[in-house]
Amino acid sequence: MRALFAALLTTLLVGCAALDSVPPTAVHQPMSARPTQRAQMAPANGAIFQANATRPLFEDRRARLVGDTITINLVENTSAQKASNASAGRDSSISGGINTVNKLPFKNLAGLSLDAGTSNSFDGSGAAAANNLFNGTITVTVVEVYPNGNMLVSGEKQIAINQGDEFIRFSGVVNPTYVTTSNTVQSTQVADARMEYKGSGYIADSQVMGWLQRFFIALLPI
Repeated sequence: MRALFAALLTTLLVGCAALDSVPPTAVHQPMSARPTQRAQMAPANGAIFQANATRPLFEDRRARLVGDTITINLVENTSAQKASNASAGRDSSISGGINTVNKLPFKNLAGLSLDAGTSNSFDGSGAAAANNLFNGTITVTVVEVYPNGNMLVSGEKQIAINQGDEFIRFSGVVNPTYVTTSNTVQSTQVADARMEYKGSGYIADSQVMGWLQRFFIALLPI
């Protein structure tokens, strides 16, 4: 009896912990990366020119190294629509009869007539539509630089609203030529883009079907 009570208590504790857990994600990991430490700091060797803090004259502030940040403008607006129709039909008929039977057995069949017909038809139609609108901004971190110069970026924005948390996540591969002078890039120009908008808390949990109900739906699909 004690073992059963302990098992039930453990299940309840795990369930309570799951309510406050962070929702899973499918974006590229890690979410952030720190820049590598410089091997050696150059000494201060001038009154105006400082070798340890210099930056090339024609170099801008656009992201290009691991640890740099870049702002993504989320401008996703997709729409899809599909419709199909199909129809088929078939009709057939047959008729026959026996007018007269003379000097033959089964003369009682004289005057017999036969009519038969079949009809078959099929009509089918289907339609599907989907719309997606996602606008906003999120600043992400360069987590990896590929040999060709493309940057793998990933980041998360967490917003706590009253009794729940909202998570906005984004990751993808950015071509540095698409980055503007203000260090921004459109989400439509990001390859392998993965974006999420999820929530946690009892409000978000109330919109999820319970595990027991999902169990019965899997066993009784009708």
